[in-house]
Amino acid sequence: MLSMLLAACGGDDSEAEGDSNASDGSDSEDTEETSEGPEIGQKELTEPYVAWARETISTEMLNQLLEKVGYNVDTKQVEAGPMFSSVAEGDADFQTSTWLPATHESYWEEYGDSLEKVNQVLDQAPLALTVPSYMEDVNSVEDLKGNKELGESVDWKIIGIDPGAGIMENTGKALEEYGLDKWELTESSEAAMLTELQSAMDNEEPIVVPLWKPHWAFGSLDLKMLEDPKGIYGGDGDQIYTVARNDLKDDAPRAYKVLEQYDESYDMINEMMPKVHQEDKDVEKVVENFLNDNPDKVDEWLDGVPRED
Repeated sequence: MLSMLLAACGGDDSEAEGDSNASDGSDSEDTEETSEGPEIGQKELTEPYVAWARETISTEMLNQLLEKVGYNVDTKQVEAGPMFSSVAEGDADFQTSTWLPATHESYWEEYGDSLEKVNQVLDQAPLALTVPSYMEDVNSVEDLKGNKELGESVDWKIIGIDPGAGIMENTGKALEEYGLDKWELTESSEAAMLTELQSAMDNEEPIVVPLWKPHWAFGSLDLKMLEDPKGIYGGDGDQIYTVARNDLKDDAPRAYKVLEQYDESYDMINEMMPKVHQEDKDVEKVVENFLNDNPDKVDEWLDGVPRED
């Protein structure tokens, strides 16, 4: 009886040891899986954007990068206000179109507590009132004040873009700060503004518009940004950030890591903008070709992230 009891006890110890070993192996396996990269979390993501020159491309870049690591991304074209509010309120997940400290200052003041700066993707993005270079006597915003000849030649109008854009808000402030009482900022869209700019330059006529870099127009047209002594447009330039709702890191860790690692250069954006906005090529194909031609850059953006493509 004693012998049988000892044998039984020994068997229990063996099973317990085996269970312990199995548990250790399982933990090791879990650790191994975790070490391969962050979990995917929620697979459906929403990315709002405004159809500005850079943003059209940058949004599609992140769309395709995230698809490579297992996400389904729904890109939604909106205006600037809804772009910020939708991410802050959790109806969307992230956007890569936040220009700070100047251009989107008012949006950041309103929604910044519900948003996280994930990464700075471009370190210098200047904005300014802009004119054709052949307008030799106009070099500063101050040159617009009381300039009757110029004002009458353009009906005292600055040709603007969509009303929700930060640069429109800054231009309205510039009219006040520089005492440009007779001048009026018109509202349209980036595409409509560029059409008027191109038409004026084809005829060597004067025109004043708000513009920013990076933008394909500076590579295709002979333009100059007006000096801004009061710094209304942010001095040397804004920085562009990818921002996300506050809890995206917990909900989609893998996506968050991609957003953390994604950055841009002027060369990269300037290479793609003319293809999309001048040659009218499909943005999805342009971005796809760039990613295929630059595997080292893709590896950098997706470093440490499991791929599913």
